[in-house]
Amino acid sequence: MRVVAIIQARMGSTRLPGKVLADLGGATVLARVVNRTRGATTVDEVEVATSIQTADDAIVKECMRLSVGCFRGDETDVLDRYYRAAQNCGAEAIVRITADCPLIEPELIDKTVNAFLDHQSDYATNSLIVTYPRGLDVEVFTWAALVRAWHEAKEFYQRVHVTPYIYQNPQLFRLFSLTSESDDSQYRWTLDTAEDLEIIRAIYVHFGNRVDFHWRDVTALMDREPDLAELNAHIRQKTLHEG
Repeated sequence: MRVVAIIQARMGSTRLPGKVLADLGGATVLARVVNRTRGATTVDEVEVATSIQTADDAIVKECMRLSVGCFRGDETDVLDRYYRAAQNCGAEAIVRITADCPLIEPELIDKTVNAFLDHQSDYATNSLIVTYPRGLDVEVFTWAALVRAWHEAKEFYQRVHVTPYIYQNPQLFRLFSLTSESDDSQYRWTLDTAEDLEIIRAIYVHFGNRVDFHWRDVTALMDREPDLAELNAHIRQKTLHEG
């Protein structure tokens, strides 16, 4: 089965515009996400899916620098963007990653893909039952599930968030939830605000701005330095219906 990781990225963030190209220890946030995703052994190809908006020309340029494929599609209908990007690269299984997760863990990508394959799922994720830190979210789904969602999803939030139609219809799709042995869901390592960027930069500095540290190394850091985790503890995650 051909497994393709598709990283969605755009410049137009309401809370932190241009965040995916922000500097993170001498590389862009997008570069960090791409390179950590490339560390997953179960992924055959990594692609970036951005929009056709002029502002996202900068993302295309960065993809060229990183030698990673880039597909351009609709800005708000991200489900359509994923459908066309997956179709373009012949994906049989799609790993959905967002470019605001520069601590994405290759090992968790592999665990989720392997669970998806072992359980013959239509959709597998570590984010339905939240036990991992926010920002380590991985979703894996079949091309067939993506096609069905693309045809049948009608609500705006189902199309901007790509997968809700799949996981909200367990009678139509075989779902599998991957959970951790411990509950670390109190940690927020996703990038939506200036406070998020501050904490993620501090994490990268601690590890010498390398790309190969493990997510468990970060939780150990948080346990030793609880004030670090407090930097963005007050940030509220947007709901599905807020876009």
